[in-house]
Amino acid sequence: MTAVSETGPVKLNLPAQTITADFAVGDWILADPRTHIVIRRLERRALLQRRTEGARTQQLIAANVDTLFIVTSCNDDFNQARLERYLALANEAGANPVIILTKADQVADAEPYRQQAEDLQRGVAAVAVNAKTCNAVMALAQWCGSGQTIALVGSSGVGKSTLLNTLAAKPPGEAQLTGSIREDDAKGRHTTTSRSLHSIKGGGWAIDTPGMRTLHVSDVRAGLDMLFAEITELAPKCRFRDCTHAHEPGCEVQAAVAAGAVDPVRLGRWRKLVEENHNNTRSESRARGYKTPDVRGKRR
Repeated sequence: MTAVSETGPVKLNLPAQTITADFAVGDWILADPRTHIVIRRLERRALLQRRTEGARTQQLIAANVDTLFIVTSCNDDFNQARLERYLALANEAGANPVIILTKADQVADAEPYRQQAEDLQRGVAAVAVNAKTCNAVMALAQWCGSGQTIALVGSSGVGKSTLLNTLAAKPPGEAQLTGSIREDDAKGRHTTTSRSLHSIKGGGWAIDTPGMRTLHVSDVRAGLDMLFAEITELAPKCRFRDCTHAHEPGCEVQAAVAAGAVDPVRLGRWRKLVEENHNNTRSESRARGYKTPDVRGKRR
């Protein structure tokens, strides 16, 4: 395991019975300056993690992330439902999510993409860039300053590595590999195969991650509440405490749908993610007394 110190990269020595999977890129650690033996990991400020299919424990993605750059592109990769999953992940971790729309130079107008992205969550920023130009550095500078750590997540082929190379001003010999996308379905190929830490312009740090084809939600109840605030805020006003917002009388959410204040498509995606989160969250990790309503609905 390696770390970055004031003098450069350092090869660390782990104590006996230490599990490397307990460490994430972005962790701060204390180590003996002579032996480089890890003494302890410092308390994390934020932790991005996900549960992969079939796994019993969460996979650590990145630690101490101030801002999560959720990278998508202005083509067929743009998918609101997928972006919502990343937003829930960032919310739960305590990182500030920013949606980055790459390949803005390849469409006649990137504004519709940007507006659709901003509509996904109150206050979320969405920025359209050409990841190959210095203009991207200026557009994202407010999140990349000294003492700030960003992480880049998104599907393969959306331009994460290209954006990282631009933000870090990497020379050709040190640049992250980049790959093209297939023209028929806008799907990318994996070029980043492991998580890594890089210094970037402005004095900040960036964590690059491999592309994710799928992202299952798990243990993100608070993140979903923040993501779907327009539903979360109305739910307590429903007649029934366990209202599924499907067909119950006195449902404030359904009333808001009828009035055009809540998008029925968004409500459908909320229902799917809440049920998926319930099914994927291990029972022992839920707070005592917590009960997720059966969002499939039941007749009264």
